[in-house]
Amino acid sequence: MSDHIPTSRGPAIVAHGLRKSFGDVVALDGVDLTVKAGTVFGLLGPNGAGKTTAVKILTTLLRADDGTAEVAGLDVVRRADELRSRIGLTGQYAAVDEYLTGRENLEMFGRLYNLPTDVARRRADELLAQFDLADDASRVVKTYSGGMRRRLDLAASLIIFPEVLFLDEPTTGLDPRGRLRMWDIIEELAAGGATILLTTQYMEEADRLADRIAVLDRGRVIAEGTTDELKAQIGGERLEVTVSDEGDLPRAVDVLRTHCGPEVQVDAERRHASVPVTAGARALAAAVRELDGAGIHIDDLSLHRPTLDDVFLSLTGRVAAPTEEEAAGDGGRAPATEGAR
Repeated sequence: MSDHIPTSRGPAIVAHGLRKSFGDVVALDGVDLTVKAGTVFGLLGPNGAGKTTAVKILTTLLRADDGTAEVAGLDVVRRADELRSRIGLTGQYAAVDEYLTGRENLEMFGRLYNLPTDVARRRADELLAQFDLADDASRVVKTYSGGMRRRLDLAASLIIFPEVLFLDEPTTGLDPRGRLRMWDIIEELAAGGATILLTTQYMEEADRLADRIAVLDRGRVIAEGTTDELKAQIGGERLEVTVSDEGDLPRAVDVLRTHCGPEVQVDAERRHASVPVTAGARALAAAVRELDGAGIHIDDLSLHRPTLDDVFLSLTGRVAAPTEEEAAGDGGRAPATEGAR
């Protein structure tokens, strides 16, 4: 066993035409995915979009009705047993035993993976230190906070240095402090060369963590690219200006039209103007220079980036909202003993 998380040669995940239905509800409707080894890939979408169904198929917990998938070079159906020893999974809800201590949980998972007892203990101690749980290792998990349970659950998924790590909405239910801590941990794993597939509802989370993103809605991939590429599809960033004196607004609008583009939206009552920009940082710097040079005093000047709802509203004509699929099969969780962690 190495002291780092290895990565595969070639794509770490390849899926073609994945389809899955639960009764009359279509969970996945021909999903294609390719995830480069050593990257963080975000699967972004609202509740019920099919994210968890896709993860369950890729981690051998569920069989697709149609399509094929390989993870770490292994077919998820024909070589499922072998694959389970090479991947890690953290689901939406911590799957640790609340009546065991933190250390006992990690040692138990080590034994489930057939690690020698001394190796399981050493690995448990390493992970407890890495996830800031060493001081609480002897406490039973039912006394842990939600954030501590999620960190322990993630630690358990790393007990064998998995080649590919699946994180299914790992920050769901966490307070802001716990979410930020989880982000830090995921960034540390990515910096160490881990291949991570991350599902999330939060554009901010995908923006910070993912190298590339697929937007999933009603079982289909409706857009794919980097965060900047996705935002560019719906107009990218907007430069927004609020002037101090309403009399300066027409001159400010002229500056924006000259240096940013003609599509300036004006709200005279708020002394506010905005314009879409393709090179936000440069546009912001130019606007500051030109507005200052024209003697226009401003109350606020900023770049606005689209939110998840902005992306979905543009791509689908509706805001991101749950569908029936969550109740029909996308919100459940199989026990860790039935497949990969």
